[in-house]
Amino acid sequence: MKKIVLLALLFASTLSFAQDIDVKKGDFKFLSGQKELNVEFTYDNVKLLKENLTNAEYVSERVADLNKKSKGNGDAWKKRWDASPQMIWNPKFIELLSKYYGNEKNVTVQEGLNDAKYTLIVDVVWLYPGWDAAVMKQPAKVSTVLRFVETANRSNVLLEIETDKAPGDQWGSNFSNESRIGEGFAKTAKSIAKMMVKKTK
Repeated sequence: MKKIVLLALLFASTLSFAQDIDVKKGDFKFLSGQKELNVEFTYDNVKLLKENLTNAEYVSERVADLNKKSKGNGDAWKKRWDASPQMIWNPKFIELLSKYYGNEKNVTVQEGLNDAKYTLIVDVVWLYPGWDAAVMKQPAKVSTVLRFVETANRSNVLLEIETDKAPGDQWGSNFSNESRIGEGFAKTAKSIAKMMVKKTK
């Protein structure tokens, strides 16, 4: 009986959580025939956890908690956290968008393509790091607003998509908050890429 309960808990803990994708404005027609897509990221509006903490509030609390447990751990974690957008999250998103959309449609997808006609602005609005206790785990979650705009006229939003709680999960254990969140960015990019391929000719 104990084995059955343990297996049930393990199964429940590893289930993938659904991601909601909602097209708020526009369509995908403008992407047809394009060979480049510029990508930019902004974290200006990001909130964290169920309490909707600002990044500064979250970092302050996390640093204090880790330093209390072991001196210096919080400061070391802050360096990893601050580097994560450029080192993990943004690259993960671009990697998967390139793999599932760029390769399929022969489109170059990357940051810094300022001559590209269109730019995808990834506005990261909510993050949940999740947790991993080996036997049981809670995936990270990532929510974004994706705006496709004219590069030369950013006020012209051709397509806006909201993605809610993309799960950052994977097989095996992952004890890094930053890495789990990265998987949420990967899930977002993969889902959107498949939609882009399906909706463009």
